[in-house]
Parts: sequence; C-alpha cells; structure tokens
Amino acid sequence: MYQTTIKSIGKDAKAFEAEKMMILFGDNAPSELADFCYVIDLVSVDEDIAAGDTLKLDDVSYQITSVGDAVRKNLNDLGHITLKFDGSTTAGQSGSLYLEEKEMADVKPGSTIRIEK
Repeated sequence: MYQTTIKSIGKDAKAFEAEKMMILFGDNAPSELADFCYVIDLVSVDEDIAAGDTLKLDDVSYQITSVGDAVRKNLNDLGHITLKFDGSTTAGQSGSLYLEEKEMADVKPGSTIRIEK
C-alpha cells in the first residue's frame, strides 16, 4: 500500500527518540524543520491506512494502533507525518500515525518504510 526510502536524517532528528517520535518529511521540508526530520521520497499512499495494518522500518514490524485524519493526505502532499511509538488507540493529532509501543528501529539513509495490510 505504501513504500518509501529515507533519503537523509536531520542532525537533530534523533532528539525526539526520547519522546518515542520520528518526524517524516518529503524533500520540501522547510529549512527550519529539516534538521528535525527524517527526509523521505514523496510517494503516494494507495489505500486508506487503518489500525491493525503494519508499518515496517526495514525488517522491524510495528502494528498501527491509531491513524490521524490527515495522515494519508499529508503523506501524499508533503511526505510529512509523525510516527509515534506509544501504543495510543486514539489519534490525538491529525498528522500522526500511532504505533505499538516498542523500541524504535535504528534507521539510516537508505532504510525503507513500508505500510502493509
């Protein structure tokens, strides 16, 4: 349903790991935000993303627990969403994708992000 590649990692992007967050943005990330983002290829999402689907960071799988209302649109338009690894079953923010609470994978430029049913 969706697959993209991490092109680069902003120098301060890992600062959000303590908050169990990864901020994704396409190539068009504003300069004031780029240092905090994992920059990805802008790729369209083929289907609606739903709780129960799986997100994979390379070979590490995470169950999707909740999906903000703007996730699909934001991924399609900007490549910009926040991944939250906190297990929330209610989407508190429209641009966030909530994942099961477990250790975040150590990704690098060239790593893949996939969303599957």
